[in-house]
Amino acid sequence: MRVLAIDPAVRNTGYAIIEGDQNKQHAIDYGVISIPAKIGQSGALSAIRTGLQNLITQYEPDVVAVEAIIFVQSVRTAISMGAARAAAMIAAADSGLECYEYAPKKIKKSVVGNGNADKAQVAFMVRALLGLSETPPHDAADAIAIAIAHLSASDPLKASILDRKKI
Repeated sequence: MRVLAIDPAVRNTGYAIIEGDQNKQHAIDYGVISIPAKIGQSGALSAIRTGLQNLITQYEPDVVAVEAIIFVQSVRTAISMGAARAAAMIAAADSGLECYEYAPKKIKKSVVGNGNADKAQVAFMVRALLGLSETPPHDAADAIAIAIAHLSASDPLKASILDRKKI
């Protein structure tokens, strides 16, 4: 299975194209769609959608997985993240792809073994798990972790632990 995983944010949306199954995964591509601050939010959301559609066209994933919204900093942050997440979901829907969401703590627990792991720990672990030659940027590492969690969830027991939700 080939997964497009997305860590949505208006300015820096992490993405990863990961192929594999619950036992072994391989990174095809990963990175960050960075939008300059001088571009307004509506333009940024359009750019995210277009960037993700280009990745879908190029890599032809079977499914999309995104991080669920969490309320950490403020209502404003949650709304902004929700808008970026919507742009990602629209890109998936426009391409006819199923989309699943996973809670950040469940992703971290699945990949690192600790639901409260910090970004550096996630980046270190995805590098080790996939045998990458370099540590990915944090937003890309988070997307890789989402993909690994999604592929792990193909095991029904792990799916229930990860609280896999089709959206």
